[in-house]
Amino acid sequence: MNREIFNEDNIQLGLVSESKGDAILRAGELLRKNGYVRSEYLEGMTKREESLTTYVGNGVAIPHGLPEYIQYIQKSGLVMLQYPEGIDFGEGNIAYVLIGIAGKDDEHLELLSTIALVCQEEDNVTKLKQAASKQEILEILSGGDA
Repeated sequence: MNREIFNEDNIQLGLVSESKGDAILRAGELLRKNGYVRSEYLEGMTKREESLTTYVGNGVAIPHGLPEYIQYIQKSGLVMLQYPEGIDFGEGNIAYVLIGIAGKDDEHLELLSTIALVCQEEDNVTKLKQAASKQEILEILSGGDA
């Protein structure tokens, strides 16, 4: 995966459990801080979650903005937050890994499919949950070519 889209600055490990809303805003804030989105995009991430959960299974959630908020994406980016104790996404769904995405143009579909391929393997999700270093995360999400 392209280093401009995903690098060590985009990873936070060992976070203390917080509410779903706060976790989504944390992911959005990291996207904003690292120059991928304008602050308006965070509202789109929150609204997306209100209309349809971004929990995708296997302990993973992929928060992202509604389509009308794509205009606030400055460049494609991906952030990953690791919550060892998990975040309650409702209906018994606990996410240990949040992957916030902002895809410019059609890149969000590419990013989603890359993440989906990695996260459909339970072994990969377990490794993401337990990773002790950012380098490990980069290797898992890059399919070993970090």
